[in-house]
Amino acid sequence: MTIPTEPIGSIPRPAYLLEALGEHAAGRLDADGLDEAKEKALVETINRLEETGSPVITDGEQGKPSFATYPLAGLDSLAPDGVVIPFADGHTRQLPRLTAGPFRYQTHAASYLREAKKHATRPVKQAVIAASAVSLVYPGEELAGYSKEKFITDLVNEAEADIRGSLEAGAHSVQIDFTEGRLSLKLDPSGGLLQSFVDLNNAVLERFSEEERQKIGVHTCPGGDQDSVHSLDVDYAQLLPTLFQLKVGNVYVQLASEADPERALGVIAAHSRPEQRIFVGVTDPIDPRVETAEEVRDRVLQAARYLPAERLGTCDDCGFSPFADDTSTSREIAFAKIAARVEGTRLAAESL
Repeated sequence: MTIPTEPIGSIPRPAYLLEALGEHAAGRLDADGLDEAKEKALVETINRLEETGSPVITDGEQGKPSFATYPLAGLDSLAPDGVVIPFADGHTRQLPRLTAGPFRYQTHAASYLREAKKHATRPVKQAVIAASAVSLVYPGEELAGYSKEKFITDLVNEAEADIRGSLEAGAHSVQIDFTEGRLSLKLDPSGGLLQSFVDLNNAVLERFSEEERQKIGVHTCPGGDQDSVHSLDVDYAQLLPTLFQLKVGNVYVQLASEADPERALGVIAAHSRPEQRIFVGVTDPIDPRVETAEEVRDRVLQAARYLPAERLGTCDDCGFSPFADDTSTSREIAFAKIAARVEGTRLAAESL
């Protein structure tokens, strides 16, 4: 048998790309110069991912400013003082705030996919940001002439287009990044905010056929950034039962960094739907130690005690650099962990 294995998304950007991004922001490098650096990084990243043996690759998000804000880059109706996301080590990330409508994505994920497919020889998956995450840009007070209801209508249309465009461009699979799911339980322990997020994302997913949804998945993790997280202290048992209401065929679950993975696997077994494939996280991007293939194998075999092998897949816990400026993990460590994931998954498949 074989067990599918996929990366989550981002790979740390090379130093020359980070320098080019800074020079462009300062007005010392034109758009063509920046695009040249992005393409060089894209080609190098795809080649390195294919060298790991990974049967499915991504573009490493080399061209994205972050996993969350790529649709907003270039949108004029934004202010910088939006929702603040605090991390366990004390640093924060801040989303922009919408100041006027109508709301439209400035960049759709398919544009990254098309560039990646020019250079890839393996199937390419595409990560997209969840509608629920983008919904956080709407301010607490209703905008004059642009109601929250109208914004949500526009957002659902744009999020659908983001996924559909990626499927039509030939994505092997489309992964919805939903890190705000676990975070929502810190903001609202009652679960009401989480349920509203799931309902919003399902409003998008309901526009796809059952066959299409088998190629769509959702990723959950505690939000890794700069060797820290924003919601690892939230009990998975609070999140996972509601998460599995999402109308997707694949669920990518962070587990390698979980304190009690067996407890989480028990919840997954109890609440996941029979048609859903569960990709379990077997490498921890925040831990600088590279897992051995045998450790990965054992994590897969542990999961197989709770879930049928034919419903299992493996993944990394999270992207290795969800925000472009995060250099806390090196490219070499990221590729080494991915190679361990691929080999360890193969070993587990042989054992099973």
